Amino acid sequence: MLLYPSQDDLLKKINSKYSLVILAAKRAKQLHNEDDTHMLEDYQSVKNVGKSLEEIISGDLVIDPDSIEK
Repeated sequence: MLLYPSQDDLLKKINSKYSLVILAAKRAKQLHNEDDTHMLEDYQSVKNVGKSLEEIISGDLVIDPDSIEK
């Protein structure tokens, strides 16, 4: 169960559930492979997926507009 950040708040930042999941998964994998790449000072979550969602809600992690196909 996802308590923080809420799904509604996340979808305000990233307007597609698919894009949100892909971005969070890629960032979680990066956090797993490289432990010193933290964007935030403190995290509420101990798991990498939760940390990546916290980075998205804070605005530190965004989708690169050039990577979106039109």
